[in-house]
Amino acid sequence: MHKNVIVMDRGYHSFSPMQFGWEACAPSHSYGPAVRSHWLLHYIVRGKGRFHREGKVYELSAGDLFIIEPEMETYYEADSFHPWEYIWIGFTADDGMPCCFNQAVISCVEAGKVFLEMKRCAERENGRSAFLAARIWDLVALLQEQGRGPIGYVEQAIQCMQAEYPHGITVSEIADRLNLDRSYFSNYFKKETGRSPQQYLIDLRMERAAFLLRKERLRPTVVAASTGFSDLFTFSKAFKKYFGVSPREYQNKVAQ
Repeated sequence: MHKNVIVMDRGYHSFSPMQFGWEACAPSHSYGPAVRSHWLLHYIVRGKGRFHREGKVYELSAGDLFIIEPEMETYYEADSFHPWEYIWIGFTADDGMPCCFNQAVISCVEAGKVFLEMKRCAERENGRSAFLAARIWDLVALLQEQGRGPIGYVEQAIQCMQAEYPHGITVSEIADRLNLDRSYFSNYFKKETGRSPQQYLIDLRMERAAFLLRKERLRPTVVAASTGFSDLFTFSKAFKKYFGVSPREYQNKVAQ
């Protein structure tokens, strides 16, 4: 039995760990106001404290995660009666951060397991940075799963199309995967996007076909197989209807 899992998340970046540690703070222990040159995440294991960021004050406790962005002024202070204990990880993100970190505070008790696992980096002589980078990705996956909720029908359909158009997926198959009536799905998709799912699939295949002919200079037979068409004749007919010229004519024309 063949099983194909759609993997279409965008915006992955590389993380470079800079620092890692943990501390059981003394009552009223504070840091700042100050700025950091890198990202810094603190997970509160137990106790309480306050986090100041962008003019707001957050009262935090166990299970909360507070986020310090590079060059952003922040201040944080342990409670005077029940001071917090936290684990922190500091790192750079070469191309920016996933959207799950676009907030000052996140409540996620489950993140504690990831941060506690990070402490095992102290057992390693080599590969410590790689180990911590992998745990940051564990945290990203956890927060994305927690924060998004179910993906909408249209987004699921588009992800499915983008992943499987080379394999000839049809609108009926997509509707079946979403457990929706085909007519209902088509009407809903068009209402949300302005295009029918069939037109979206056609646009996706034709744009990719044109790119492969124009930039990669691939043979039409290869392009047909790469864009979800069962044979060259069907592909050529669809391409000419879309662009007004055959695949070979298109390729020769753009080469001039």
